[in-house]
Amino acid sequence: MDKEILDILKEMQSDMKSMQSDMKSMKSDMKSMQGDIKSMQGDIKLTQSDIKLTQSDIKSIKTTQEEHTQILRALEHKTDVISAEQENLKHEVFEIKGEVKSIRKDMSSVEIITANNWADIAKLKAIG
Repeated sequence: MDKEILDILKEMQSDMKSMQSDMKSMKSDMKSMQGDIKSMQGDIKLTQSDIKLTQSDIKSIKTTQEEHTQILRALEHKTDVISAEQENLKHEVFEIKGEVKSIRKDMSSVEIITANNWADIAKLKAIG
């Protein structure tokens, strides 16, 4: 019976050594996992920083886009005003053109009348 107890104790001792070895391996694995977790935490912080920078860039882009939209609206308005002024100028040019044609006709009439008057004056001089 002592031998059986001794065998059982040796088996228990062997099992305990095996368990100790497994525990050392688990400790090593846990340390490795802790290192991986720390590395992941660092990566997460970098990612969060990148996200904040991206958000800031997006806000800046939105602000710039809003400014450009306002500028475009102002330019569209200015273009509409210029188009209206251009149409007005076209009408004025046509009006002036018509008046110039009328003045030319009047000048032609004045020239003809003046020429007739000179002819009449020449006749009167010849008579007198």
